[in-house]
Amino acid sequence: MEEARLTSCSEIRTSDEVRRGRIIHLQKMSNSPPFLCLNKDKKKTMKQSMLLCCKLYISESRNKDALDSIERAAKLDPETVIVNKFEDRAYNRVRYTLVSYIAHDPTGCPIYSPLQQTVLAMAEAAYATINLELHSGAHPRLGVVDDIVFHPLARASLDEAAWLAKTVAAEIGNRFQVPVFLYAAAHSSGKALDTIRRELGYYRPNLMGNQWAGWAQPEVLPEKPDEGPNLVSRARGVAMIGARPWVATYNVPIMSTDVSATRRIAQMVSARGGGLPTVQTLGLVHGEDSTEIACMLLEPNRIGAERVQTRVEMLAAQEGLDVEKGYFTDFSPEMIAERYMKLISSDVN
Repeated sequence: MEEARLTSCSEIRTSDEVRRGRIIHLQKMSNSPPFLCLNKDKKKTMKQSMLLCCKLYISESRNKDALDSIERAAKLDPETVIVNKFEDRAYNRVRYTLVSYIAHDPTGCPIYSPLQQTVLAMAEAAYATINLELHSGAHPRLGVVDDIVFHPLARASLDEAAWLAKTVAAEIGNRFQVPVFLYAAAHSSGKALDTIRRELGYYRPNLMGNQWAGWAQPEVLPEKPDEGPNLVSRARGVAMIGARPWVATYNVPIMSTDVSATRRIAQMVSARGGGLPTVQTLGLVHGEDSTEIACMLLEPNRIGAERVQTRVEMLAAQEGLDVEKGYFTDFSPEMIAERYMKLISSDVN
């Protein structure tokens, strides 16, 4: 039922169309400003029932002025909430976890989410303050705004997350002239993120064998982007934008500077290397005296952190290496929804 409903609304793509639909719908309801026409109980019900989560990855964590500018942009709309921020200085990378609701027109088609304009405002601030040519870090990246992924929460659907991903992608591609590659549910054939990254050389370090610096790829892309130009701005790079069910990120510190050994372990843990199904890994330098295995758990309810930790410890012992307890870089979907409701409760009570 949900899939059929959203398929019939697939023509709603551009931000102008989204805004027009939202305005027309709200004008029918009231002459008041957007959503002031809704009483508090209705606003609270909307925010509880249809939530989307956006994880926005930006290639910077050392420039405080840039991060301050991005975070000021995030606060322009109080109906979007930053529920978590994870930054890593060695990786020179930050991830913001944002949550807001999704609204529909009278026929049930998605027409608006505060996440759209918040993400675009944050992207604009990032492009204005960060130059990829001057960036370096121990984590791979292909753009200033490197990755944007939307997850459904509560009663929202994956189709709704994909709709918003495609809407944001069109705006970033056109407004900022940045090539955008869609992935997972936002892509017409469900193309995987790691497949696109391999095609674009994401996993190949270009500095000292373990760091990424500047834009190291050709300015004319080998693959046609889904949105935006074929030519890359070296200052901005490209962006990946997708929609997918919840993915957990879990990092395991290895107490060694031997990044080759860490990469061997990471490969043997990953599904690609014949290890754990639905697990993707990267072996990375992390600071001056350690390395780390960064893991994406694509189906965390099937293969969770405990199995990953056990497998890493077993393989590291064979290499004579010590392993610390791993850590999640974000909250669970349930905790994220709960934190969102607490943070917006003062606005609706």
